[in-house]
Amino acid sequence: MKKALLARFANRLELPDLSLMPDEKLTVGRLRIELLAGLTVALALVPEAVAFAFVAGVHPLVGLYAAFMVGLITALFGGRPGMISGATGALAVVMVALVAQHGVEYLFATVVLMGILQVFAGVMQWGKFIRLVPHPVMLGFVNGLAIVIFLAQMSQFKVPGSALEPGGGEWLSGLPLILMLGLTGLTMAIIWGVPKLTRVIPAPLAGIGIVAAIVIAFGLDVPRVGDMASIKGGLPPFHIPSVPLNLETLEIILPYAVILAAIGLIESLLTLNLVGEMTNKRGGASQECIAQGAANLVTGFFGGMGGCAMIGQSMINVKSGARTRIAGIAAALFLLIFILFASRLIELIPLAALVGVMFMVVIGTFAWNSLKILAKVPAMDAFVIILVTVVTVMEDLAVAVVVGVIVSALAYAWNNARRIHAKTYTTPENAKVYQVQGPLFFGSSDGFIEMFQPDSDPNVVIVDFADSRVVDQSALQAIEAVAAKYEAAGKSIQLRHLSRDCHRLLNKAGHLMVDSDDDPDYQIAVDYEVRTGILGGH
Repeated sequence: MKKALLARFANRLELPDLSLMPDEKLTVGRLRIELLAGLTVALALVPEAVAFAFVAGVHPLVGLYAAFMVGLITALFGGRPGMISGATGALAVVMVALVAQHGVEYLFATVVLMGILQVFAGVMQWGKFIRLVPHPVMLGFVNGLAIVIFLAQMSQFKVPGSALEPGGGEWLSGLPLILMLGLTGLTMAIIWGVPKLTRVIPAPLAGIGIVAAIVIAFGLDVPRVGDMASIKGGLPPFHIPSVPLNLETLEIILPYAVILAAIGLIESLLTLNLVGEMTNKRGGASQECIAQGAANLVTGFFGGMGGCAMIGQSMINVKSGARTRIAGIAAALFLLIFILFASRLIELIPLAALVGVMFMVVIGTFAWNSLKILAKVPAMDAFVIILVTVVTVMEDLAVAVVVGVIVSALAYAWNNARRIHAKTYTTPENAKVYQVQGPLFFGSSDGFIEMFQPDSDPNVVIVDFADSRVVDQSALQAIEAVAAKYEAAGKSIQLRHLSRDCHRLLNKAGHLMVDSDDDPDYQIAVDYEVRTGILGGH
């Protein structure tokens, strides 16, 4: 078993190809598109990584190192070319309590454990369970995350450095606010208009470049990247977290690691599905889990805060034309170059340009068609879309998705529970037949019991399951309860037309009896007597 798991793990870590479509080739033009897309993403990553580091209560370089390492490793080994990963706000809001109470070294240890848990999830192929997320939950996820991205940009409209002050800081006003809004609007207009003129350069990169040139040339006094924090640094140093290796440490970091691992995988796998819809590619969920885990495992040993997939930067990348792993790799390497050599130049970029890019991401990410279909889809689906959107904004993504899946599952169970009913007729031999229709499970077990009339029914009753399925223990309990009532009334009950899975379930429970000496091969025409007293009462 262990050897099989290790072999599977090794196979997952093999470096994949560049994932070009069959009709595509790695030409000079394709390489240019990938590199320019990577540069655009790297520029957008800088303020995000710095801001999320502030949210988590750590040094900006801790966020930048995470963006570089997580981005590089997931670009190399991830399940979906085109996805971008890095430090995210969804993880930062969980980390802040840990850092405040125990310090940054415990954060690094938690990120290492988080990575181990994610690798384990990938090896066990738990990523496939993302298929259980209904489409209304996906729409709510996309809408909620778009709103979160929008709200995150609001801090850029505050006086530089004041956002960290008690009360949230002071808003810009007067000419600085007018300039900020004007440059943001100009960036959005450039991004909207450039594709209509040329596709030689990604529209977001053109917007950043033109607005930055205007600000620098005219010396406009507007907030810049350097006003947030200096991004100058060296290579990420190898560093073993300085925490005691004992049970007490594990008790501190394990709850945080589990929460971070869950949030990271949920956001990454949902983003993987979203990017897959845009690039027409499928699969790779378990591979993405392993890549995310490996990235966080490494990041924890190199002074990074960990991370996961970033829907905003992934949208920038894909909409800039990137379709291969080259763009993600280039984005990570460009980010490292900024840290090592180009910090002064990057710090001159106006925040308004980057805010404009993110606002266009918000417009492109929000599922506007979901507003139109709210009145057309079932009321419960519309409710789930709104619920997941609100919970994503008010709480976090993991809670929102779990809540959405639970509500959807309960709604599905209730709808199926209401479907249970039976048609009845009496045979020439004076046996009453109940033709059960609808699944028999925990939600419909009470309705199933209420269908029968032991006092007035004849001595022989046949329950026909041709149009039904026996699903769970509650169903077994219901069958036994009905059989016990007929047995108490001195009457017999038989089960007919059991499907093979239903037969196995009932036979394993010990409910089935046959009159013949043996039953070597299940025959669907056999009528089975019911043995009671197997499961008992409470």
